[in-house]
Amino acid sequence: MRVLICLLALVPPCSASDLYKKQPDAQTRWATFENPTAAKGAAARENRGAKGHPSDPFAAGETKTLLDVKGAGSVRRIWITIPLRDPQMLRSLRLEMFWDGARTPAVSVPLGDFFGAIHGSAVRLENELFSNPEGRSFNCYIPMPFKTGARITLANDSTRNIDNLFYDVDTLITAKPDPDAFYFHASWRRERWTQLARDFEILPAILGEGRFLGAHIGVIARPDVTGWWGEGEVKMYVDGDKELPTIAGTGTEDYIGTGWGQGLFQSRYQGSVVNDEKARMFGFYRYHIPDPVYFHKELRVTIQQMGGDEKSKVVDMLKRGVDIRPVTVDNKGRLTRLLDTGGDLLKDPSPGTSWVNIYQRQDVSAVAFFYLDRPENGLPPIAPVARRTEGLPEPAKP
Repeated sequence: MRVLICLLALVPPCSASDLYKKQPDAQTRWATFENPTAAKGAAARENRGAKGHPSDPFAAGETKTLLDVKGAGSVRRIWITIPLRDPQMLRSLRLEMFWDGARTPAVSVPLGDFFGAIHGSAVRLENELFSNPEGRSFNCYIPMPFKTGARITLANDSTRNIDNLFYDVDTLITAKPDPDAFYFHASWRRERWTQLARDFEILPAILGEGRFLGAHIGVIARPDVTGWWGEGEVKMYVDGDKELPTIAGTGTEDYIGTGWGQGLFQSRYQGSVVNDEKARMFGFYRYHIPDPVYFHKELRVTIQQMGGDEKSKVVDMLKRGVDIRPVTVDNKGRLTRLLDTGGDLLKDPSPGTSWVNIYQRQDVSAVAFFYLDRPENGLPPIAPVARRTEGLPEPAKP
């Protein structure tokens, strides 16, 4: 039980000595097409045990049940691979998880974005919670406890058939549940395009006690807006915060641990996996594992829709009628707060090379990961597939 509690806590990490501790209460089970019920002594029934059912065809409109078990335990690893991994397909496949017989899913997300293929871009990935070793498979190591049962499904909301779906869901079944364990949740939402001067909600308001684990965030910047896209600050409204949050960062690239712009990088808790300047498409992640974010009544997480450029270029955008709003002017460290002063950038005396932060509209999507003290979260259902895939690159023609 100590290993289970240590993994559920996520911080601090388990010590190496836990690897050889006796666990008389634990029973390891894998659900695959070779043993879809994850039952004891029931695997490899077909073809006399000689690899009789490693995969299944996955038709358009079909839903596959990947796991359906009763009792207490936790999901410890999920692995999935398919031959079609283009952005449209990875955004069209809908992964859902239900705990303890709940009517609505605790997890309802596009397959790709959940596993770190943000915007459906299946890149090589390795971090604390997910891996995609060679850009061809998806692994998740987030502990997902349940008390009376777990059900995981994958729906093909696309119009294309998939020849082969491979998967395994690795679980640890225990005699009794951990009374202190939260339920794992993940939600995905997208706005195309955001409203000017209104923050995008990474996680809309949820009620209960829990822990915000982090997010996968995708941004597509508008082609008519020049300059840097990532000045938006992440804000967290915790336990009764209304107009002002308790937690506010300093900028988008700052939130994922880098600074002065954002290239491609990966580390255990933060990284940037998509950085396509030509398509103005960007994707990044941040996990709050060593720096936990707990809440006891409610939580809402947002990110500002803000970028910036030199003053002369911002003035040019304003004259062209681009839908932006200047926020601050930074003249060698001297900051003019235009919203506080009611200042007009066109009349501002600072030189044209001064930096101007601006509200702007962006295409933003995010998977929010969190733990909650209940198996249902009350969030709206995932958007229809047409809204999920709009504007993404089309699959290559055979």
